[in-house]
Amino acid sequence: MSRRRLHILVALLCTGLWAGAIWLGHSSGHMRFLDRLESALTDVRTLARGVKAPPDLVTIVAIDDTLVKLGGTYPLPRTEIARIVEAIARLEPKVIAVDLLLIDKGPADGDAALAKSFAARPTVLAAAAVFSNTVQPSAESDGPLTRLPKANRFLLPLPAFAEHAEVGIANVATGQTGTPLSVPMLFRTRDNIELSFPLRVASVAIGQKLTIEPDRLLFGDRPIPTASGYTLPISYYGPRQTIRTISAANLIDGDVDKEAIAGRIVVLGATAIGAGDFFPTPFDSLMPGVEIIATAITHLVAGDGIVRDRPVRIADAITTILLPVLLVGLLAWRRNAIGLVTVSAVILAWAAANTIAFAHGIWLDAATTIAAVAPPLMLFGGIQLWSGRRSAQHLATQNKLLEQFHTPGLQQWLKRDPDFLLAPVRQNAAVVFVDLSGFTSLSETLDPDATRGLLKEFHALVDKEATRCGGVITSFLGDGAMILFGLPEAAPDDAARAGQCSIALCVKTERWIKALPPAIAARIGFKIGAHFGPIVASRLGGRNHQHITATGDTVNVASRLMEVAARHDVRLALSDTLRIAAEGAGARLKTGSLAGPVDAQIRGRSGSLKVWLWRNEHSRPDQRAHPDAAE
Repeated sequence: MSRRRLHILVALLCTGLWAGAIWLGHSSGHMRFLDRLESALTDVRTLARGVKAPPDLVTIVAIDDTLVKLGGTYPLPRTEIARIVEAIARLEPKVIAVDLLLIDKGPADGDAALAKSFAARPTVLAAAAVFSNTVQPSAESDGPLTRLPKANRFLLPLPAFAEHAEVGIANVATGQTGTPLSVPMLFRTRDNIELSFPLRVASVAIGQKLTIEPDRLLFGDRPIPTASGYTLPISYYGPRQTIRTISAANLIDGDVDKEAIAGRIVVLGATAIGAGDFFPTPFDSLMPGVEIIATAITHLVAGDGIVRDRPVRIADAITTILLPVLLVGLLAWRRNAIGLVTVSAVILAWAAANTIAFAHGIWLDAATTIAAVAPPLMLFGGIQLWSGRRSAQHLATQNKLLEQFHTPGLQQWLKRDPDFLLAPVRQNAAVVFVDLSGFTSLSETLDPDATRGLLKEFHALVDKEATRCGGVITSFLGDGAMILFGLPEAAPDDAARAGQCSIALCVKTERWIKALPPAIAARIGFKIGAHFGPIVASRLGGRNHQHITATGDTVNVASRLMEVAARHDVRLALSDTLRIAAEGAGARLKTGSLAGPVDAQIRGRSGSLKVWLWRNEHSRPDQRAHPDAAE
């Protein structure tokens, strides 16, 4: 296994362990900060879903500001509450749910009137659970009821009222932001279990037997979609009064249609400012508690509540663990823009799927998944970025090193086209050979460091002139070099630039030799051959090492022209073919030391070749030369 694959495997393993620890810790009741985040994200998803029309099953009769102003006081007298309940009962509702705590005795006549009013129709009264500030551990023998809210005691309605009605606990469970996220369906003390107020109302309204099973409740054969601990998640329909609401004052005055009450579940509760509990919701900063109770009752009766049951929690666990592993794997798969785009697309797809599922009644946890994804993704992404920068720096250093072995123009071409010259290319090109004379015998008497120093200076001189004229040094041949004009692609002025480079090399090399110590300068010289014609450019070498070169008769002739230069005791011999090609491109090779043409025999080649010869400034006066001198 390669080192990179091992690193990726370790990263994926660590990511999976982190995600598993996050899910396990949160599902065990720790990491409460995630509850605050989930509450905020739930608000966002609810607003994204928008207002939803509730099933028309429940009517709220509101003890609102109008009624409180008419009565002049709150709490309302028991006789006034009795009048409201009697007015509701006359319109024949299915059940009356009184969301008022009637735990204290009042005037006897008022209590009697109220108790009598409860007997007229099926009625459910609200009670409250009182909890301590400390969490008491549950016994293991409690089994599936372990996670039920455990109260110190219940505040129950007066026995005179309870004799004529059912009773349910009206507490709601708020998140860290104060928004009620769920309503517990069951409550318990040390020796008693009570149904919640919405569950009791729904049970009376449906008329089906309630069954408590491990991890779920049933009305007859119909399951109730509850979350962990028998809690009912709340999905708000909209702002205040989205559920049908009528004023109790209008009801007493007879200004309410019978159809608003008859055969419906009627919830009587306080909505007047300062007259009851108010909670923040995604749609309202203050929503009366009675509307939240009415929402829970509607969910239970209509079965349209948001689902967060065991299968959904299993899906949460799978997503929490697999999503960060997938994202880290994608980052490792492509450490470039493609990888980032893919990761972003997966995250957006998850966010969209989570929001759509919420809008369709499935509550998938978002906060736990974000906590599992964000740290490893940012950490691994940061490591990838740091590693990428290091790799880029390393490649830049390697690139600079390679520039010392390849002509920059050719190197840029290879970057753009990695397959350059994999297939041989036949074209016209100019070839220049330059070689030091007498260097081999000189190197036998010099120190190796001095020999290297001379070669380094000579190679630098050749490289500078070849680069200035746009040539490609295909190779340094010990004390010589081969320069090609026509790569990476042929140009009309290849011959002209090759001629200019050849003459410039003559001038510069002579100056360099003159600057050497006399003992060395006297023992070395140089010769240059240049020719123009067809070549075959290609890559040569094995799989692990290749070099770019040119082959063909043109290359051989250019190399042999150095011998012609040596026979004529000159520095440069260039073919008339090259001169004609150069002047055909609009350039003239003019210098006072270029003479010819002369017919020269080329070793290994039949016939002769017209050649021009370049001498130094001390050339013999009988040689024909151009009148101009140029470097």
